[in-house]
Amino acid sequence: MSSQESAVMYSVDGAIARIRLNRPEKRNALNDELISGIKDALQRARSDQSVRVILLSGEGKDFCSGADLSALQKIAAASVSENAEDARALMELFLLIREVPVPVVAAVKGRAFAGGCGLASACDLVLAASSARFGYPEVKIGFVPAMVLAILRRNVSEKLAFELLTRGEELTATKALDLGLVNQVFEEEHFDVEVANYVKRFEELSKSAIALTKTLLYQIDGLSFVEALESGADVNVIARLTEDCQRGIAKFLKK
Repeated sequence: MSSQESAVMYSVDGAIARIRLNRPEKRNALNDELISGIKDALQRARSDQSVRVILLSGEGKDFCSGADLSALQKIAAASVSENAEDARALMELFLLIREVPVPVVAAVKGRAFAGGCGLASACDLVLAASSARFGYPEVKIGFVPAMVLAILRRNVSEKLAFELLTRGEELTATKALDLGLVNQVFEEEHFDVEVANYVKRFEELSKSAIALTKTLLYQIDGLSFVEALESGADVNVIARLTEDCQRGIAKFLKK
C-alpha cells in the first residue's frame, strides 16, 4: 500500500462512495499525499456509475486541521514556481469537487480549521457534529486563504466573508449553521446514523436531475440574470429528455 493510499481510504457501500482522511495522528492535516489521494478517490467515484453521493470524512477525532508542519516548512523554503505548483494542486481539488456530478458531502467531527475548513466549505453540503469547530486562522501566521476565499464568498455575504477571513476566530457548529457554512448539525452520539440517513436520501432521487442541477448551480456564477435564465432554459430542455424524467412523468400520470 502506497503512502497516498494509506493517507486516504476509499470504499463504496451501495450508492455511497466514502472517502476518509486517514492521518488521525496528525489530525488529518493536509499534505501532498492527502490532497493527491482525495483527488484520486474523487476520480474513482466519478467513474463509478453506481455512485450517487460521495461522503468525505476524517478518521479519528478531527475532520482536518489544515496544513501540517512539514507542509508549512515546505512553503517557507519553496521557490515561487514550487509554491505555484503546490497551490495549483489544491486549486485542482476544489475544482474537482465542483466538477464531480454527484453531491460531495463533508461529514465534520472535531476541528475543521484553515485548509480543512476550506475543504469542508468546498463540498456541496456540510454536515457537522455538535462538537465540531470551524475557522480560518491563516491570518494569524501571515497567510491568506486565497482560493478558499473564492468559495466562501459564494457561501456567505461579502461582509461576513471578510470578517471570517480577517479575524481568524473559531466557530461552533451551531454558529456555523447560523451563518450558512453548515447545512445540518447533529448530536455527537447520533452523528454517524444521522449522516447515513441523510446521504441515503440521494439513493432515492434522480441521479441525472441532481447532476444537471449541480452543474447549472455552479455554472451560473458570474452570469447576468438573463444569461442565467438562458442557461436554465437549456438545462430544462435537457432534463425533459432524460430517462429519469420520462419515467417520472409516466409514473405521475398513472396516479
